[in-house]
Amino acid sequence: MTEFIARLKQRKLVQWALAYVAASFALIQVLDVVAQRFAWPDQLERILILALAVGFLVVLVLAWYHGERGAQRISSTEIVILALLLAVGGGLLWRFERAPNALAVAAQTRSPDAAQRNPGITTRDASAHAIEIPAKSVAVLPLNNESGEKDQQYFSDGLSEDLINALSQFAGLKVISRNSSFQFRDSKQPSAAIGRALGVAHLLEGSVQKLGNEVRISAELVNAADGSTLWSQHYDRPYKDLFALQDDITSAVADALKAKLLDGGGAVAQSDRPPSGNQDAWNAYSRGRFYGLLIDPEDARKAIGFYEQAIALDPRYARAYASLSYAQTTLAATFLAGEAQRQAYAKGRAAANRALQLDPEMARAHVARGLLLASADFDWSGAEAEYGRAVMLSPNDGQAKFELGNLLSTLGHPNQAIPLIRQSIAIDPRNSGNRYWLAWDLAAVGQPEAAEQSARKAIELTPGKSFLPTGLAIIQIQRGQIKAALATAQQEPPGPWHEFALTLTLQVGGDRGAADAALKTLIAGNAEGMAYQIAEVYGLRKQPDDVFAWLDRAWANRDPGIDRLLTDPFILPYKSDPRFAAFCRKVGLPTTTDARAMP
Repeated sequence: MTEFIARLKQRKLVQWALAYVAASFALIQVLDVVAQRFAWPDQLERILILALAVGFLVVLVLAWYHGERGAQRISSTEIVILALLLAVGGGLLWRFERAPNALAVAAQTRSPDAAQRNPGITTRDASAHAIEIPAKSVAVLPLNNESGEKDQQYFSDGLSEDLINALSQFAGLKVISRNSSFQFRDSKQPSAAIGRALGVAHLLEGSVQKLGNEVRISAELVNAADGSTLWSQHYDRPYKDLFALQDDITSAVADALKAKLLDGGGAVAQSDRPPSGNQDAWNAYSRGRFYGLLIDPEDARKAIGFYEQAIALDPRYARAYASLSYAQTTLAATFLAGEAQRQAYAKGRAAANRALQLDPEMARAHVARGLLLASADFDWSGAEAEYGRAVMLSPNDGQAKFELGNLLSTLGHPNQAIPLIRQSIAIDPRNSGNRYWLAWDLAAVGQPEAAEQSARKAIELTPGKSFLPTGLAIIQIQRGQIKAALATAQQEPPGPWHEFALTLTLQVGGDRGAADAALKTLIAGNAEGMAYQIAEVYGLRKQPDDVFAWLDRAWANRDPGIDRLLTDPFILPYKSDPRFAAFCRKVGLPTTTDARAMP
């Protein structure tokens, strides 16, 4: 043993190893800064680190070899050899790392026949989660409005959405939701690009023209991979036969894709149509749906007016009642306060109850009631039951799956929430909000890299949208990327979320004066509307007394931010404080969670 140690000293193996480790560590720090500045993919950083590990072994071999010769100098030839080994080794590792993506690209370029023979094509989204494109999958692109009048857009959109809803009733058929497919309105992109973006093998497209009492519709089902037509048809029908015409198109598409109606498992056929068949009521409902999808208080009020009109035309129109409830609750929770909020919640409650009386098996009615219970009553278990019932009734409803997943996260089960939210994203891949909350839950269970990728994808889908950069900044704070978090916070559009994101990042930025000033400004301008967020800031400042004081204020205001309590990285460090359990009991939440606190 003594002789072996002596030989190690002679060859200066330890000195070589320490010198290489020190140089590699310094290089990794530099690479980390450069990677953040130029947004390098994480796998590239991993490959470089692995290449340095390979180099470490090479250095030890050289040290031993030169020790045998009694010299420690490395020749220029050996330096070249070392560089080549690092390059070749890194290249092979890079090739290995990218192999799954290369296979996905190869699968995308297969012929349509090959796609039909195989159960699906695998691709990969920005959260590094594998997505399979099944052969039985379709996106209904918005039918072009060729009526020559812009105010008829709601009509063509209504027909498109009804086709989406009808096709969603078929078992094993993946149908993309309206929110995502409508983002390709008037798109000039090739069908293959749209198919990849939406994760489908087929596209249904066409046009609609309403001329007095006549309706003209052209529809075409195409293979997304190569744009070839699988089925097409041109229809000229009386307006009074509109519903029958929709059924004909749905049946033809389902036959082309060899899809069968849902059967068993608790699923029940869902429909947007009024039970009386009153087309004027459906027309009013379609107008309401058109405005209800716009996030604006005035548009929400317009939607409410049209839903009420549809109900007046058909008092047993359960779908209109359910949509009215959802619009009233969303308006109250997002834009109202005080007495106006209470009145809107009361109207939403009455509409949800009436919808369920008329049609207890309507998934949309259960989603509406779940939202009301969570937003107005903080009845988390009641909301969970309603969302769960909606998913059972309509297994292909992406919104129902998202709401149930988000509610499970509220109850402290992010591990259970993530699969459901991923399923909702498969149905609605262009929904930035769903990806935002997926990022939040991934961070909560200790997957910060995947969380950051999902948050970045959310911003990419809707650049300039408020609230989304704040989520990315929170994840970067958790990862210790302070400069990056500060830069992200600056991306928030002016307003309360900009002030909050900036205040939060300044708390860990090293300038205590700036941090204190930012918090003072945030409180002065947003004490009522952002009480929960102010509690988060105090959590990051490690001031528990202020944390619980502001949590109590948030509860008094019925701040919706409370639903993040059990997955919040800034509040969870105080979960062993008796006041945490007491607050959970007060707001009706469990006292335990699967989520991790910020380190």
